[in-house]
Amino acid sequence: MLPILRYEGAVCLVSAPVDLERAMQDIRQESVVGFDIETRPAFTRGESYPPSLVQFATAEAVYLLQVQLQDFSAVMQEILSSDKITKAGVSTADDLRNLKKMFEFQESAVVDLGKVAKRHGLKQSGVRNLAGIFLGTRIPKGAKTTNWAARRLTPQQITYAATDAWACRELYLRFKQLNFV
Repeated sequence: MLPILRYEGAVCLVSAPVDLERAMQDIRQESVVGFDIETRPAFTRGESYPPSLVQFATAEAVYLLQVQLQDFSAVMQEILSSDKITKAGVSTADDLRNLKKMFEFQESAVVDLGKVAKRHGLKQSGVRNLAGIFLGTRIPKGAKTTNWAARRLTPQQITYAATDAWACRELYLRFKQLNFV
């Protein structure tokens, strides 16, 4: 059985202007960030919710933006539209479509790791499967169906969200080594 992988670096739950400024300074200097969103789960057919949390992972930290509690549209627009920063994620089309329901932007330099994996003949394209194949680790699913719209996120939610975004960045870097991207 593969060892469990959890992100253990710095995590910043961006809530104050000073946190946002620090996050943006870090993100702006990166050439690649891991990118993911979390949405409150819907258990009834036809029910859906807007994104609750947007995660960006850099080499230094993972930044968590609670987008239902604060308006981060301007900074997310800057990041997602930048052609200088590659945003690496899985199922990015769905994430981008959901974010576009909240604010307008024209995405640039977004890489869907699942699509890259499929182009290289892999049938498994989810972040957990890709982490197993390319990073030799297992990512637990524990907090996936929790309430991401909660005002206070649990330590388990924070770790889960940070790990997903960080794993996407690590996978992109591994794909780059393998000349997949």
